[in-house]
Amino acid sequence: MIEVELSSVRVDLRSNTPLILLREVQEPHRSLPIFIGGPEATAIAMAQRGYEAPRPLTHDLAVDMVRALGASIDRVVVVDLRDSTYYADIHLTSGSGNFVVSARPSDAVALAIRVSAPLFVNDELIAKEGVVVQDEEVYDEIVESPNEDPAVLDEFREFLDNINPDDFA
Repeated sequence: MIEVELSSVRVDLRSNTPLILLREVQEPHRSLPIFIGGPEATAIAMAQRGYEAPRPLTHDLAVDMVRALGASIDRVVVVDLRDSTYYADIHLTSGSGNFVVSARPSDAVALAIRVSAPLFVNDELIAKEGVVVQDEEVYDEIVESPNEDPAVLDEFREFLDNINPDDFA
């Protein structure tokens, strides 16, 4: 397993689809782009920025339930890519043992960010799908088409910057 961090939440201008970039903590700092849904992108961005809604959102509720059952989220591992779909495992520990729950990477990352659990990617997966980049500007080149209007990305960035937790109450 290779430890990664959530580098950013972005939009692919070719498909107008949100994605997360998971960046390898150690050299060579490969990045794994994973396409996700809009609500999940919002949930991850809110948690990344430390926003708290007045009432629990879906991922907050899931964390509350895990804790109420006396369990903790130990780590999240992106384990596979099949038919253009990524798969993740959420590793939990409770008084009755260790458990692994299969999940979409977007949901798994949204939970991990909320509890500061470490993120990992399967060695073979990041070796095959990871992209080495030198700086943040190159990330835009990975996910953007130079023939597309950059206003779409700017609009999504503005949306993420102006998220108000009260909008979800």
